[in-house]
Amino acid sequence: MSLISQNADKVKRSKTSDFDEPVEENVEAKHRKEINSDKTRSRKRKKGNKDGEFDIEQEKQIQKLENVLFGSLYSPIEFGNEDENEEDDRLEKTSALFFTDRSANSNMSVYEEDAEILVTSDDIEEGDSRKAVWVDDEEEKASVNIANVNRLRKIRKKEDESLISGSAYVARLRAQHAKMNPGTEWAQIDFRLRSYNSDADDSGEENGAVVDPGFEDVEAVSDILRTNEDLVVKGGSKLLPGLLEFSKLVDANAEEPSNGPINSVQFHRNAQLLLAAGLDRKMRFFQIDGKRNTKIQSIFLEDFPIRKASFLRDGSQVIAAGRRKFFYSFDLVKAKVDKIGPLTGRDEKSLEVFETSPDSSTIAFVGNEGYILLVSTKTKALIGTLKMNGTARSLAFTEDGQQLLSSGGDGHIYHWDLRTRTCFHKAIDEGCFNSSALCISPNGTLFAAGSASGIVNIYNRDEFLGGKRKPMKTVENLTTKVDFMKFSNDSQILAICSTMKKNSLKLIHVPSLTVFSNWPPAKTTLHYPRCLDFSPGGGFMAVGNAAGRVLLYKLHHYHHA
Repeated sequence: MSLISQNADKVKRSKTSDFDEPVEENVEAKHRKEINSDKTRSRKRKKGNKDGEFDIEQEKQIQKLENVLFGSLYSPIEFGNEDENEEDDRLEKTSALFFTDRSANSNMSVYEEDAEILVTSDDIEEGDSRKAVWVDDEEEKASVNIANVNRLRKIRKKEDESLISGSAYVARLRAQHAKMNPGTEWAQIDFRLRSYNSDADDSGEENGAVVDPGFEDVEAVSDILRTNEDLVVKGGSKLLPGLLEFSKLVDANAEEPSNGPINSVQFHRNAQLLLAAGLDRKMRFFQIDGKRNTKIQSIFLEDFPIRKASFLRDGSQVIAAGRRKFFYSFDLVKAKVDKIGPLTGRDEKSLEVFETSPDSSTIAFVGNEGYILLVSTKTKALIGTLKMNGTARSLAFTEDGQQLLSSGGDGHIYHWDLRTRTCFHKAIDEGCFNSSALCISPNGTLFAAGSASGIVNIYNRDEFLGGKRKPMKTVENLTTKVDFMKFSNDSQILAICSTMKKNSLKLIHVPSLTVFSNWPPAKTTLHYPRCLDFSPGGGFMAVGNAAGRVLLYKLHHYHHA
């Protein structure tokens, strides 16, 4: 055998051997792949089983939380069929909803009680269907240390509690406020409807009939109670005796003080305009606000020192008089000054004492020898006279303008009927020999009479006309001649003053007939007071003195000027 044939033989054998070995290897590889695929399938099955169990557990946890928050949604309770797992679930739910506070000697925490209050208030708010206008997002981020502040320690739930979130702090404060200030039944919105229905039911049962309430306008009542506007403006509140609450404001005539004594101050009916007049022959008008008191206008009357100036009650004119045979009339609408007089048939040299009627129809001047001169406000002509036995010194109109009171040197008080111009009652003022001042309360029930000795008698007018001569009260706080008296518009304060002594001004509480002990102010001087007036609402009091100032005070009892 040649070498080539031998080599070929080897090649054949090597090819056959090389071919036989891969076949065995392929069989083994297939077997391994089958084993591996079985293992991966078992792993996937195990993994799938684990994932399913995890999903089931997760779903159970979600259902648990939903049941805790919203009740049994998925598995309603059936009595008698509960298993142990459901019993355990219910125990877990109850333990999540309630807790026991063992921080303060095993006593129940106040916050468990406050939770009931908050639930009630939440129910009310839900019934009212109101929502919060604004929510602060920073409350959750903020933290409050309630252990450092003594007054905040009461809202702790545990003794060692210190830092809490802002929202928890707000909730606890609300709970504490609800505990300290429990809500009242009448403040609930539906209280009136419920009370009305109950009253209607009771009345129906008693009468044997069914009554239809017919009133369900709760919203209207709610709207009224939600506003702070004045529904009815009236001074019906009672002023207390003893101490008068007041404060000093900027002088009413601070922008232009008078160069002489102030003889008249008076508020206009609109409560904003103040008239001040005196011996410097000027009438000044100020807009009163208590801060600036701006001067509006001043009128100079040549060679006419003003002894008295007064608005007509309707506010259309100002009458100014002095120690002259004539007087002036200033029309506020036309801004025109008229000089009137002398009066026809009269020779009076002074018309300084006068009063205007409440109906703005008549001006009554004090004349000579006990005469009272009646002048029409329209024609400015003399329309009649009244005659006293003694000299006439003071006058006062009743509120209806149909009667006139007068007093003078004989110590008697006269009551005149202006319709018939006759005296229908005359009586002596007790203890008075020389009357100097007279005024009537706006409600017409009282009048006060002052004398040259400083005595002021306060009478009930009906009793005085009925024959009772004894006064209700005799005020002896002044020691010199009573020159001026004035009732407040609600008849609760009577001011009396004398021009002959400093600080000689007293305020009397009319219902109790006592003098306010803190007036005049101790640390301020009124100088020599000469006149006074109250604003229509009672909130301001203006005092004119001999120094040319108009002092302005605010009376805190009254809410309107």
